[in-house]
Amino acid sequence: MTTATPRNKKIALLCAISMVNLSVLALGGEMKDVDNRNSKQNRIEIKDFAFNPQTITVKAGEKVTWINRDDEPHTVVSVEKQFKKSTALDTDQEFTITAGAPGTYTYFCSVHPKMTGTIIVEK
Repeated sequence: MTTATPRNKKIALLCAISMVNLSVLALGGEMKDVDNRNSKQNRIEIKDFAFNPQTITVKAGEKVTWINRDDEPHTVVSVEKQFKKSTALDTDQEFTITAGAPGTYTYFCSVHPKMTGTIIVEK
């Protein structure tokens, strides 16, 4: 029986990592660095009867997701119908859109119209 040397352990670990990366890529996945800007999540939290952040800037084609953290239902409705409105979101439910053409998208909660927010879409 042979004992694995520290060098052999490192080689085995690097081979295992390479195999995992190749497996992900073979399945059509994409490797992303968690600190990479591509992994940026455009999330808006609905909490305490407010959209947080109230204003967000995204690039055209990026996804924007709202998540309701209140105990009351809320909706997300585009003032100028720039995206499809959400259904009533219960606690912890999410609603996602894909940002379209560059411009300013204002929205509100139809259940609580004083709740408003803005998405600035850039090229």
